[in-house]
Amino acid sequence: MNTREEAAWEMHTFFSGLEIPYVIIGGMAVQHWGEPRFTQDVDMTISVPLNETEDVVRTITARFSSRIEDPVAFARRARIVLIRASNGCGVDISLAIPGYEDEVMRRAVDYELEPGKVIRLCSAEDLIIHKAVAGRPRDVQDIESIVYRQRDALDVDYIRYWLREFSLALTNPELPEAFEVPWRKVHGANP
Repeated sequence: MNTREEAAWEMHTFFSGLEIPYVIIGGMAVQHWGEPRFTQDVDMTISVPLNETEDVVRTITARFSSRIEDPVAFARRARIVLIRASNGCGVDISLAIPGYEDEVMRRAVDYELEPGKVIRLCSAEDLIIHKAVAGRPRDVQDIESIVYRQRDALDVDYIRYWLREFSLALTNPELPEAFEVPWRKVHGANP
């Protein structure tokens, strides 16, 4: 395993031991669902009740070194925990919000790093949704690679439903286009 995979396995072991649901998102998931690309860190989402957030952040940062000064205050504000795995690899842990993220956890898939070492990746559809909401140029490229590689295996209705929901919640009517444009490129004018 490479450094990033070792860190992902360590996170799997840690969160599984605490019985905290998680999924790997970001570059590692893109490598599975889309075009392989270089990524140095591990991005993940964990599911914890809102009233347990601070305790969970303290538990995480008691085990792993924080990359910022006050991780509890930062997590309260940004809903993310920035740590380093034992091997020094950066890990960005998003704290899930009930609702959509419950679906993400439910739809996660097993991914074998090597025999006997299986981690949880978000589905291709949920990766597209995460990338569309983030909306950075690299995210748009990732969506294109996932759509191109997964094509008709994608649950298009699921993607469209959640992108509409996020479009309304974020008052961003253009959000669904992050998926629709590459989808039309692959399937022509009548997707």
